[in-house]
Amino acid sequence: MPTAQDLLGKKGFSIHFVPSKSSVLDGVVRMNQLRVGALVVMDDGRLKGMFTERDVLTRVVGMNRDPAATKVGEVMTTNVICCAPTTDLDEISSMMKTYRIRHLPVRDHDDDLLGLISIGDVNAMHASAQAATLNYLSEYVYGRA
Repeated sequence: MPTAQDLLGKKGFSIHFVPSKSSVLDGVVRMNQLRVGALVVMDDGRLKGMFTERDVLTRVVGMNRDPAATKVGEVMTTNVICCAPTTDLDEISSMMKTYRIRHLPVRDHDDDLLGLISIGDVNAMHASAQAATLNYLSEYVYGRA
């Protein structure tokens, strides 16, 4: 079973982040530029939270706050669920379903941030594994395996 480390190896280890003192408007502009739905909030190299599209909708737009005057740190998600590099894909899927999250930071035993896995990454890995299984079964049935 593939692990978080395997998934990060395929997609890359780049982490898109924003400081907590940035305005929500700046954070949203950055998400749009990068075409991502979430940014890791980091201050002084430490994970402070996650800033997601859902945060913008519920805590900014839904509360009629000014995005230019509101700081990311005021509206970010602070209870961040993380996984280890050795966490397998099924457990990652289960965590995302249980906690209703779409982005999962990967941290090592020293709490260093290694990368970020999205639900799209998980779905792509599942689809790739299923395609490989179907190919293998097809080869087996037709005697080519």
